[in-house]
Amino acid sequence: MSQATDPQTTRIPHQLREMLISGEVAPGEKLSEQRLAQGLGTSRNTLREAFRTLAAEGLLIHHPNRGVFVAAPDEAAILDIYRLRRVVQRGAVEAALPGHPALKDMAECVAGAEQARGAGDWRGVATQNMAYHRAMVRLADSPRLSACFDSTMAEMRLAFGQIEDSAFLHEPYIELNAGLLRAILRGNHLTALAQLDAYLNRSEQAILGAFARMRSATGSR
Repeated sequence: MSQATDPQTTRIPHQLREMLISGEVAPGEKLSEQRLAQGLGTSRNTLREAFRTLAAEGLLIHHPNRGVFVAAPDEAAILDIYRLRRVVQRGAVEAALPGHPALKDMAECVAGAEQARGAGDWRGVATQNMAYHRAMVRLADSPRLSACFDSTMAEMRLAFGQIEDSAFLHEPYIELNAGLLRAILRGNHLTALAQLDAYLNRSEQAILGAFARMRSATGSR
């Protein structure tokens, strides 16, 4: 079967990214080739190709003679992630059209986050938050942007994965997501852009602050 007609060549990297975004694997974790190949229903050769794809995206790291490990983004990576987010997400908000299907997806993510909060499931809140922002980028109707942003969100989740999921880290963004969505639905793009800028600034400072506290607690520099 040719690569063009083999769905595995795109399915497996996609499924691995989704595992990263949902927090199923932890930063620094060594991946078991045998377990993943069985779980994903694919061959080891196809899985290795997927590993190479995600390694090129900075999501996995191959250590010779040791195996493949999940990346653990540092503060420099976080700063660059937010640079990309500001450009891509602002463009998506500016491109938003009334009635776009992604707006419904965003609303469902807000509702899902509220439900997860009620259950005290902060990992679930984080997953819904990731889905919300991925849906936002779909407002731009650009498969290339969405693919790039999916990789960015996987790296973002790996940054969050180094910090304990908590109400402090995730709860404020449920209401901020709801307010941003309301501004987009009203067609008030200037307000939405201002809210998005404030959101990303707050989120960036929160995660950098969490990294600083974590570093201080371990005595690292």
